[in-house]
Amino acid sequence: MRKKLTTKTIDALPAAVGKRYEVRDELVTGFMVRVSSVGKKVFYLNTRIDGRARRIKIGDYPLMSLAQARQKAQGILRDISLGTFENSAHGSSGRSVPVLKNVIDQFIERYAKPRNKGWKETQSILTKFAPLYSRPIDQIHRRDVHEILDRVVANGTATRANRVLAAIKTLMNWAVDRGYLDVSPVANMRPPTKEVPRERVLAHEEICACWHGAIDEGYPFTQFTQLLILLGQRRGEVAGMRWSELEFDKGLWTLPSSRVKNGTAHFVPLPKLAMDILTSIPRFLNSDFVFTTTGTSPISGFGRLKRRLDERVGLDAPDWRFHDLRRTMATCMAELRVAPHIIEAILNHKSGIVSGVAAVYNRHLYLDEKLEALELWANKIEMVTTAGALTDAHTGQHENIHRATPSI
Repeated sequence: MRKKLTTKTIDALPAAVGKRYEVRDELVTGFMVRVSSVGKKVFYLNTRIDGRARRIKIGDYPLMSLAQARQKAQGILRDISLGTFENSAHGSSGRSVPVLKNVIDQFIERYAKPRNKGWKETQSILTKFAPLYSRPIDQIHRRDVHEILDRVVANGTATRANRVLAAIKTLMNWAVDRGYLDVSPVANMRPPTKEVPRERVLAHEEICACWHGAIDEGYPFTQFTQLLILLGQRRGEVAGMRWSELEFDKGLWTLPSSRVKNGTAHFVPLPKLAMDILTSIPRFLNSDFVFTTTGTSPISGFGRLKRRLDERVGLDAPDWRFHDLRRTMATCMAELRVAPHIIEAILNHKSGIVSGVAAVYNRHLYLDEKLEALELWANKIEMVTTAGALTDAHTGQHENIHRATPSI
């Protein structure tokens, strides 16, 4: 809002409803009064010093009159123009309001990295706000965020917009806690779309097609895809598998807490088929990564891998994702009469059958039970992918496979 400020105008300004608001002066560029939710009125000057956006507090109204505040603002602008401005000379703390890009960088380093194993995903999501990078964070408004979310939705990724909103909410709350903001501009902002939990479970012929389609990929994507199917673990956890995590003599894969989503070390017994796959994998010299093309980092490019599988084996309708393999394994294990708490233990779900107080006291690893369940699942996979399934999957004779193989 912009108007010629007068004492009468300022006295008549109502307290903010929710988020504070600003009224900018038409006489002095950058001069404004900010009104809080409790009716407090403070004079500020928005300007640039050495190319950087600055917000300088002038004083509280009515302790400082409008005439005094406007005169002080004009003096600051004059000193800036002459190159003689010093923060202390005008009673300012000299603290500038950081721009969004600087706040994001601090947020990632000081908050996301130490607390969130998926901080790279958060960092990537926040790049959606690149058009606002140069704007001081306290000048980013609710409507600005809505415009960014509308663009994401328009690109056909409505659920992605929900992730974007969640990331910016966390950032803004952190900025409030750090003192960069008084109130988050996105507080109580509703997600752009209502999400429906995915229910996709791959049919047995689709599992067969995916398994055999991966064979054409070669190392490392052949073994990676097949272990995703066999073990039901998260994509990133399998992709980042280390040789040092594997105990072949015990048939055990131990994921340290630093690599697990819920921060709890996870123990995955390895069925014989998984052991056979792992022992066939070549090792990069001086590299701990099981799945790597460089020796220095784990594999990536999962979207491209999935598109190649879709083209090769015709898994494009209905839509599926790698994460659906976890749900498929869990569903099929239930059909194989595996106990729910064992399935939850294999998936490493904290908020499952054993949760709350029970989870605190029940520290049993269920290694034997998990191995038995994973062997059952591996045997079913071997039955589904027996000789003849590859030919049928590639020629699209899914109905023949359905009749020839047991249902899973």
